[in-house]
Amino acid sequence: MPASTAPHPFAVVTGASSGIGLALATTFAEHGFDLLVTAEDEAVSTVADELDRDGITARAVRADLTTPRGVQTLVDAVRESGRPVDALALNAGVGNGGPFLETPLEGDLEVIALDVLAPVRLSKALVPAMVARGEGRVLFTASTASLMPGPYYATYAASKSFVLSFSEALRYELRDSGVTVTALLPGPTDTAFFERADMTQTRVGQGPKDSPVKVAAEAYEALMEGRDKIEVGSLKARSQTAAAAVLPDRAKAAMHASFTKPTEE
Repeated sequence: MPASTAPHPFAVVTGASSGIGLALATTFAEHGFDLLVTAEDEAVSTVADELDRDGITARAVRADLTTPRGVQTLVDAVRESGRPVDALALNAGVGNGGPFLETPLEGDLEVIALDVLAPVRLSKALVPAMVARGEGRVLFTASTASLMPGPYYATYAASKSFVLSFSEALRYELRDSGVTVTALLPGPTDTAFFERADMTQTRVGQGPKDSPVKVAAEAYEALMEGRDKIEVGSLKARSQTAAAAVLPDRAKAAMHASFTKPTEE
């Protein structure tokens, strides 16, 4: 088939209605990928409409990935497309800020369901077909929060530690399969995360943040290069995570808490 008529590669992006997910979807489209984008809110349909142009096909699927039914809705949509998945960006995530003894249990369970269970379920359902083809790229959105204990959003930091560990383990298992696995570790990013997590009254919530466009661009480059992980953040944020690498866990927790502890309004 001549190159001019070859089908576009196909990317699936979760959490694509805003923030890093939207920037990832846009970046894939700019590099010639057709898209299946998903989120639980109506805005994901607008995203698909805006990306579905200039020869790019974009389809939206509304699904609540905190539930097995929502995950299955997305899996069914991918399979019904008849398209092999060239890039799978498991990006959807949520946080729940505040002292653990005070946060609602349902909020913490939502974090675990979306940040941990959903990527495991989706990986189990979609990665085998990529391995069977002998090609594909998987991107997991973790966080620099994964590198140390995270007081005042304990389930979020723990969930992202899981994502990082899981992605690195899966990468090793798939090392000879033709499928690469990359973990994205963004630092504080200018998205709705802090508002949704009730963390606007924290140092990290009020501090400087990276553009999601920058995060997505660096993530895409790392994914295409097949790198194991990419940490995206300001020099200050990177120096903090570098310091954390040599500190004992108690000191890491204390340093992290200084940024995530709620302040007086």
